[in-house]
Amino acid sequence: MHGRKPEPPTTTAPDPRESLPLLRRDLHTGDEGLSDREAARRLAVYGANEVEVKAQTSVARELVQQLAHPLALLLWAAAALAFLAGIPVLGSAIIAVILVNAAFALTQERQAERAVETLARYLPDHAEVIRDGQEKTIEARSLVPGDLILVDEGNKIPADARLTEGGIEADLSMLTGESAPAERVAGPAVRSAPLLENSDLIFSGTTCTGGQARAIVYATGSRTELGRIAVLSQRTQREQSPLEHQVKRVAWFIAAAAVAMGAVFLVTGVAVGLPLSDALTFAIGLLVANVPEGLLPIITLALAVGVRSLARQGAVVKRLSAVETLGSTNVICTDKTGTLTQNSMRVQSLWTPEHGTGTGPGTQVLARSMAECTTVTTEGGELHGDATELALVTEATALHTGFDPRTRDERRRVLHRFAPQLRLMSVITSCPQQDDRLILITKGAPEAVLARTAGNGAGPAGHTVRRARAAAEDMAHEGMRVLAVATRDLSPGDSQLSREEAEAHLTLRGLVGLYDPPRPEVPDAVRRCHDAGLRVHIVTGDNGSTAAAVARQVGIGRPELRIVPEAEAVTERQLDELLGQDSDAEIVFARSSPETKLRIADALRHHGHIVAMTGDGVNDAPALHRAHIGVAMGRSGTDVAREAATMVLTDDNFATIVTAIESGRRVYDNVRKFIVYIFAHLVPEVVPFAVFALSAGAVPLPLTVLHILAIDLGTETLPALALGRERAEPGVMNKPPRKGTQSVISRDMLIRSWGYLGVVSALLSMGAFFYVLWRAGWQPGDPTAPGSELHDDYVTATTATFAGIVTCQVGTAFAARTDHASLRAIGLWTNPLLLIGIAFELAFTAALIYLPPLQGLFGTAALPADVILLIMTFPVLVWGTDELRRAERRRRRARRQPTTLPSPQDRAAGTNAARHPAQDAPRCPSKRTQ
Repeated sequence: MHGRKPEPPTTTAPDPRESLPLLRRDLHTGDEGLSDREAARRLAVYGANEVEVKAQTSVARELVQQLAHPLALLLWAAAALAFLAGIPVLGSAIIAVILVNAAFALTQERQAERAVETLARYLPDHAEVIRDGQEKTIEARSLVPGDLILVDEGNKIPADARLTEGGIEADLSMLTGESAPAERVAGPAVRSAPLLENSDLIFSGTTCTGGQARAIVYATGSRTELGRIAVLSQRTQREQSPLEHQVKRVAWFIAAAAVAMGAVFLVTGVAVGLPLSDALTFAIGLLVANVPEGLLPIITLALAVGVRSLARQGAVVKRLSAVETLGSTNVICTDKTGTLTQNSMRVQSLWTPEHGTGTGPGTQVLARSMAECTTVTTEGGELHGDATELALVTEATALHTGFDPRTRDERRRVLHRFAPQLRLMSVITSCPQQDDRLILITKGAPEAVLARTAGNGAGPAGHTVRRARAAAEDMAHEGMRVLAVATRDLSPGDSQLSREEAEAHLTLRGLVGLYDPPRPEVPDAVRRCHDAGLRVHIVTGDNGSTAAAVARQVGIGRPELRIVPEAEAVTERQLDELLGQDSDAEIVFARSSPETKLRIADALRHHGHIVAMTGDGVNDAPALHRAHIGVAMGRSGTDVAREAATMVLTDDNFATIVTAIESGRRVYDNVRKFIVYIFAHLVPEVVPFAVFALSAGAVPLPLTVLHILAIDLGTETLPALALGRERAEPGVMNKPPRKGTQSVISRDMLIRSWGYLGVVSALLSMGAFFYVLWRAGWQPGDPTAPGSELHDDYVTATTATFAGIVTCQVGTAFAARTDHASLRAIGLWTNPLLLIGIAFELAFTAALIYLPPLQGLFGTAALPADVILLIMTFPVLVWGTDELRRAERRRRRARRQPTTLPSPQDRAAGTNAARHPAQDAPRCPSKRTQ
């Protein structure tokens, strides 16, 4: 290394699975490590060994985006016109409304993406390296490819590296999700195996739990496994939810319509002789009347209420708009263990070559052997360890084998931990009765263990292996996780055998079938998904037959269940065929990796699906980012997964996802309800200005701009919020998911709010205005300015218009509670918050009308008794007309449906056809008799 000038390294990481001499040559390094000068040069080429965190969007920039919202721009224009018209109080009030809306939205929606920052916390501050042949401690960020590092017990591993000497046990759970430490030993790599499964590779951010080793760094910074996850997490940017996109589009529509109407009426008013000051006042009023000032904060508050409601049900949603996205979800990709199942493993069946399934002399040997090949510990009389191994030990104890973890550890000579690429774990221990005799015990996947037995040929031994394979397949089809257990007698000197040499010529002791029962609430949750038009796919690292059995037990697989046994090998074209829009099948993706999850999320998005994806490991972060709704596990998930996810399940339960989707649908429906409620008042607010303009001032302005602001920000807000708390209408989970392109505001909604509720409210409120003036003897064109004989009556008339619109709001609120059902069907008193909101708006209106300080500020006057009696009828009239309209629509819908009743045979056939697949699924075998 020091005798020649090193060649400049490339920035592309070499393949660490190549032979060690070739890897050293590619990295231009040796046994003495790099020189400080060479390390400095490489640091300039490769950059620092750290996870790069992109700068967050500044608060100022986000505030500017809120202030530039289309509805805000329209209000800015209204404020500017108010100052031009010499009404600074009104202009200042409008600006205050803009600032309050922007600050509220910013406060509610501000959510920093901390997943990458959490990843960065996994990296150590310092590393032990050999530079110029000397051991030294340096900052971990200064490591470069080619550095020779020292790894000791308790160290965090600072970079991705290949072991050259020694061996360690490493906690890789943050990458693999496996809780048991993995054995990492210097030796030849397996070129065909994934990087994480190679037993001579260690990875940045993981922890050495035992042993010592030297290793060559081959990747740093963003080129490590940890860095790659960080890069993927940052590339998958959060997109606007359908609701955010649609509200902005509707806002531009309202803005364009308001400006066009203002321009037309302004020109018309001037053309018919309206003074310019009056025309400007009219334009301001028209702009303010067309802007639903309360829409954005009410939507934000409704989503916030949804977030709080879901949190009480076990789903913590981190982004407000995600509540609405949940409502349009049409595909759920779920893990199996712990999400569909209880993550409570127990031994369900034992199989021995001598007696098959059941009890016999071989059962005791099998039970003791499987318990010996565990790492379960005991503290304070309680067992601790992996769920699978705990189940094995519990079963051995139940069979009275006399197993004790402490004596097990005393007899143990060698421990070969579970190796993912081998799918095996082995121990060498002394026999309980003969300390000078050793025995090797191996447990693992049946295919891996049986391949190492002595019975792979013909004869009785071969027949035993074939029987074992058939029995293992039967167990897997019944939903069990299957382990094979085998042994080999060794002499005392054989304890020095390599793992490969030791795990050969085994004698099969039997099979263990472990069962993790489904959560009892999952079948009903899956049925609700199917009723709601959702598809459920299982993405798991488990065996395909086992996962398929669990799928059938909980009802997944309607109308068809497909099994992909090796999801890693599926091509992009095959994914498109499996997940395309035309496919109705539900799929089990077995032997999946976190990268497979990301590919599945991408494919589903490509085909227009709205995807909810579960995950718990660090490697799941990119897939959780990529899915519309990333769902992390609150109990078993890692910090990185929880940070990357949109929603965290505090109970790790699939049924909670379905509850969240139902809540999302309810929130979306409620958003539409209060949009109908808010839009219905635009018409009675605009009509007075239109009458004023078209009459060229002969009819005085029936409503002032301050009255409009009092309605939109005062009386309207609480009832609208209460509509956001409305219960779900019957059948909310019996209709298909809405398409992401479906507008939150439909034509029917506009017809209902503007054409029915709005027109009726405008006619009634204008009727109250003209009634007061008519009673006072007013004629068109009579002066009503301050000082005129009719001025007090004019103020009373505008107050009647204002009060009439408020009372019409009450009727609209009751009408908007339901889209199609009658008010009697949902109950008059079932939304107490709405009743409180209505009481508040009536009290607020009374204060504006009858309190002298507020009378002077808002230009109101006390109403006489006959006017009060008149406007008290408005709520019933508004609600009644809409109730009749909905009743007529229900009658038309009923006439379109078939009226003939099915025969008893047809009803029975229909019942059988609708039976849930879970009813036909094979039941899990009962616990065998002991």
